[in-house]
Amino acid sequence: MKYPIYMDYNATTPLDKKVLEVMLPYLTEHFGNAASRSHAYGWKAAEAIETARQQVANLLGANEKEIIFTSGATESVNLAIKGTFEALRHKGSHIITVKTEHKAVLDTCQHLEKLGASITYLDVDTEGNLSLENLEKAIRKETIMISVMAANNENGVIYPFQEIAKIAHQNHILFHTDATQAIGKIPINVLEDDIDLLSLSGHKIYGPKGVGALFVRKKINIIAQQDGGKHERGMRSGTLNVAGIVGLGEAAEICQNTMDNEGIRLENLRNKLEKNILANVTNTAINGGLAKRLPNTSNISFGKIDGEQLLLSLNEIAVSNGSACNSASTEPSYVLKAMGLADELAYSSIRFSLGRMTQEEDIDIAINHISEVLKKF
Repeated sequence: MKYPIYMDYNATTPLDKKVLEVMLPYLTEHFGNAASRSHAYGWKAAEAIETARQQVANLLGANEKEIIFTSGATESVNLAIKGTFEALRHKGSHIITVKTEHKAVLDTCQHLEKLGASITYLDVDTEGNLSLENLEKAIRKETIMISVMAANNENGVIYPFQEIAKIAHQNHILFHTDATQAIGKIPINVLEDDIDLLSLSGHKIYGPKGVGALFVRKKINIIAQQDGGKHERGMRSGTLNVAGIVGLGEAAEICQNTMDNEGIRLENLRNKLEKNILANVTNTAINGGLAKRLPNTSNISFGKIDGEQLLLSLNEIAVSNGSACNSASTEPSYVLKAMGLADELAYSSIRFSLGRMTQEEDIDIAINHISEVLKKF
């Protein structure tokens, strides 16, 4: 099979070879259970877990004791939001989030509404930006959490999470951010940015699938959503995925060491892609193009062209029409709809997300391929 050029890094990333190398011993000879405290097999696994915990903490500017390992960002989001709701329900049951959040957040909030929670879903403007004034107006005396993603997975728009955290704490409210798409692409320091809870996933940063983490600031109490052993400071029970966690730790360290230069490189490639498409293809527009965006992400609408047909015709490049979690849906992107795009423009929009293996020649091939395909339309 001839694989197309991969430009869907926001859906998932390939496992970095260095990450695989450090994982392999924990799938074979170092197979111990990290909870086994009575022999060397368990000690070796536990030591590896704590090394990875420190690596993830270093990337976030956190203390290693504030890192809880999970199966991925979706579990982290559920634990953060549901755990806070249960822990603080005596104080209130109102949560504020945004209509363009990932489904992990939106579906969790909708579930909590069935349990008596009151959820405010904030609008965004035509560039995908959030109004801080509207956020402040939405706060009530019973508000217990504000959950806003650090950066959007479909259009790459970076939200003002530092300012949101400030507003939250001025009103004695916890702030959670789903940083799954932002981690490893832009600097985030949970101490300096005053973040209370942060969710992330390994497979978005060239680590393995099936592992993630939740940052929980010291002295914050959340209720576990999974019982059975009181692992991970009593917040997340279950035998730890040692090899996966080791891989997540290594991936975090690589991102920390390469993020600045890689961000500049990817932004230059993305800008070249956008400039050429907009110059050579009529009726195109960058969704969220005037907003501050992730350096690797571009969401482009192609006018009145049938998006599904266009996506299928672009067989030399692997791209998407939105979040991987909604790829089975025939509905237009809810993120783009929230930005005010008409159905036909939302349907005709393609997300390009670049990554570590993307080279300039890949951009040149993509530009030529897109041009040739559009001639047929």
